[in-house]
Amino acid sequence: MARPDYYAVLGVSSQATLEQIKQAYRRLARLYHPDLNQAADQQRIRDLNEAYDVLSDVAKRTAYDIQRLEELRRALLLEVILRQREQAMHRPRMTWKQGMAGFVRELKKGMQEG
Repeated sequence: MARPDYYAVLGVSSQATLEQIKQAYRRLARLYHPDLNQAADQQRIRDLNEAYDVLSDVAKRTAYDIQRLEELRRALLLEVILRQREQAMHRPRMTWKQGMAGFVRELKKGMQEG
C-alpha cells in the first residue's frame, strides 16, 4: 500500500530543510487545530502529525524518501512494460501462409548448403 505524500501534506518540496518543514507544520497545525477551528477535520490533524513525525526525523525521512523512489521506479517500469505490450499487440502478424512459405524457403536453403 502506498504511503501518502508527506511533502504534499505539509505543502513543502522534497528538498525542504528541517526548518521549512517545521514552519509549515506549525502554520498548518494552528490552522487546523480543533481548539482554534471548530470545523477542522480530525483526520487532517492526524495526517499533519504523521507527516511531521516522519519528515522531522532524519532516519525516518531517509527511509521514506527511499521508499518513494522505489515506488516511482516500480510505477515507471510498469508503464514501460504496459506500453511495450500495447505496441506488440498492434504490430502486424505473420499469416499462416507467410509462415509456411518462409519455412519452406529456409528448408530449401538448408538443403542446398548441406
